[in-house]
Amino acid sequence: MKKNNTVAAIILCFAMIMAVAGCSASANGETDSKRIISVATVQPENHAIVQGLNAFKQHVEDELGDSFEIRLFTNGVIGGNSEALELLQMGSLDLIATSGSNLEAFANEYKIFGLPYLFNDEASFRKVMNEEEFTDIIYNSTTQKGIQGVAWFSNGVNNFYASQKIETPEDLKGLKIRVQSSEANVKLVQGFDAAAVVMAYGEVYTALQNRVIDAGTNPEMALVDMKHGEVAKYYSRTEHQIFTDMLVANTDFLNSLNEKEKEVFQNGFKLSSQVANEAWDKRITEVTKEAKEMGVKFITVDKESFEEIQKPVKEELLNSNPELQPLYDMIQQIQN
Repeated sequence: MKKNNTVAAIILCFAMIMAVAGCSASANGETDSKRIISVATVQPENHAIVQGLNAFKQHVEDELGDSFEIRLFTNGVIGGNSEALELLQMGSLDLIATSGSNLEAFANEYKIFGLPYLFNDEASFRKVMNEEEFTDIIYNSTTQKGIQGVAWFSNGVNNFYASQKIETPEDLKGLKIRVQSSEANVKLVQGFDAAAVVMAYGEVYTALQNRVIDAGTNPEMALVDMKHGEVAKYYSRTEHQIFTDMLVANTDFLNSLNEKEKEVFQNGFKLSSQVANEAWDKRITEVTKEAKEMGVKFITVDKESFEEIQKPVKEELLNSNPELQPLYDMIQQIQN
């Protein structure tokens, strides 16, 4: 039944894309001669990633406006991440922005980002992600599945937040902590002698409010955008994970571009990352201020004490996923 529902959703999404493209062509005679590039994301219009995608759209249409029109589908209007990825593989979408964790099903290389304390800090994370030797491996890891990474977006630093102070690793013992569904997330929480509770993001507020869970782990955005700061007044900067979102393309679409078009699109991809990451940084500053106004207390911890406890977890994850070791070694070389 679930599979049938997924297929139905994909068919509906495909019909929506075709309808929008058709309306665009009929409404403007010039569009008949243009190639429409469909780009989708679940993020809302004001999100940093959408700002980056709009910059990409503007760049491509300024340079190749006689030949291309970029159509953005935001707010998940064509479906969730799973549907978007299937449509991307089918070629019904040309580009999607999605979480790197959603790509773990397509290539194990994306599991590297789930390792605890993989990066020294966010500056080190960005240094690594700006190194083409590293990102080329990540981007190309999914090409056999018909999709390829073309740009990355900062998805923030994960920290613990709760209705009680978390100042030392011992404060996490016995707590019920919400995580996304992944081996690394579960083992990270268990490494602190806490209980990992897999739960949808939209359920966290009520779960915190009703003490179904004791804590969450997210960037600062969750405090304001999801109002978690109303029910969790302590945000501890443990910086235990740093994740990335990705802009992913259909490989047939990329291969169809001529050399001039490829150069324009590649520059557009880089621009989308730059604009989105600048917007993200600005938004983090804003939400931190807003969270403080909500009464949230930000706690600076001894990060090394948390990191030390996670070393066996990191080692276990690397041993169970040996293909990640070369990537891990490369990251250490770049950031250190």
